[in-house]
Amino acid sequence: MTGGGPSGGLTVLWALRSPCDLACRYCYFGTMDEHRLAPPDQPGALSHLAPDDLDVDDILAFVATLPDSGVERVFLAGGEPLIWPHTLAVAAAITALGVRVVLCTNGIPLNRPSVVAGILAAGVDAVSVSVDSADAAHHDTYRPARGGHHGHHDVLSGVRALLAARDATRRGSTHAAPAAVAGADADLTQRRIPRVGLYTVVTTRNLDAITRVADLAAALGCDYAVPQPISLPSGHPLHAELSLSAADVPVVGNGLTRLRQTPGVRSPSGSYPERFLTAIAAVEPLPERGCFGGRTLFFVEPDGSVWDCPSSLRIAATAPERHRSIRGHSAAEVFHARPGCGDCDLFSRECVNMWPLTGFDTLTRPAAEAHATGRRGNFGDRR
Repeated sequence: MTGGGPSGGLTVLWALRSPCDLACRYCYFGTMDEHRLAPPDQPGALSHLAPDDLDVDDILAFVATLPDSGVERVFLAGGEPLIWPHTLAVAAAITALGVRVVLCTNGIPLNRPSVVAGILAAGVDAVSVSVDSADAAHHDTYRPARGGHHGHHDVLSGVRALLAARDATRRGSTHAAPAAVAGADADLTQRRIPRVGLYTVVTTRNLDAITRVADLAAALGCDYAVPQPISLPSGHPLHAELSLSAADVPVVGNGLTRLRQTPGVRSPSGSYPERFLTAIAAVEPLPERGCFGGRTLFFVEPDGSVWDCPSSLRIAATAPERHRSIRGHSAAEVFHARPGCGDCDLFSRECVNMWPLTGFDTLTRPAAEAHATGRRGNFGDRR
């Protein structure tokens, strides 16, 4: 915490950069091909081609205002944040203020020793890696690399590299880690040792990934596994092929139950399974009483725009006078521009992914404690 603003405990999901080295077919940024033909112009629309990402000076100026804002944890995502040379400096600047950082990555940059060294030196809380299947062919079909040079194998080798360096640091034997890690920071063993986990987008084509990716996470030595339902608008080319529905509830429910029994790997608990199933069974948005969007959760886009949450429905419903930006403003000014959603009528599968963010401590506590408490987590209860 940073001194505790008026409310405290704020979580910020920050899509730090627009570019990415993958061309995921269901990315919430859309695809470069479609945006070359018709760039999006609606408020909050994201694009890998966006020319107006904030520069590092603007970002660091905003970061410097985090103390006393109540921000407790920042998730740095993208695009792919780790292909931008300034991301780890931003992460280090945030952690230096006592704010926890989680890096969200496709895993490929983790094959670079300098990136792994920088992650460990920055003292981040965790690193979440996107792995959509234990099967390389499936993963690479829906998460292809631009140019086809990298894939599932590189993701897993990156995860292994990070885990090996982390575990060497945890043992206090930096000489056993790669030279780049050993030389990154003489006081590395005093810094936070990051948890590492796998995130999976669940579709009709990879229902078994709920448990198989968790098994993969356990085999690799990861700490947590988080499945999340795919969310595609009805007009998306892959909507009919991949979107989950009420027909998938029995299989998904069984998978989520088995997921919680995976030894050594933590997963979202509390109300998360119920919310997952409720969302995929619903045809229309549902009411959510006491939503944390705009109250304890905020979403920041690469151009500095600030929204109550990443939901495209909620962003579209935001009145123009409530459009905000971090550019030229302090964190206290931006995040305390309440009220937020409160009672919201727009709960959808887009929203499900936010519960693991607001209850992330459940994923980073020791495994023995998680099992001793029956994996009951603080992810909120449906009211």
